[in-house]
Amino acid sequence: MHIELRFFASVREALGVSNERIDLPAGVTTVGAVREHLIERGGAWRAALGHERALRMAFNHVMCDPETAVKEGGEVAFFPPVTGG
Repeated sequence: MHIELRFFASVREALGVSNERIDLPAGVTTVGAVREHLIERGGAWRAALGHERALRMAFNHVMCDPETAVKEGGEVAFFPPVTGG
């Protein structure tokens, strides 16, 4: 399954990339599993997306939780929590 990845703010800065198109391995079917797959790359990926970091996620421009299913051609986005004031 092919999906688009988008990275914003400090996540983008840490990875040095704002987007990527990837082919997911079998069994990677949720947004949380996509995050795990990327963490397994190690290095900057583990540091930017690791579970010790609070991250927000979206699928096809809709905020979601890790259990949200991904679909062919969809977009998964990762970004830090945002506050206003």
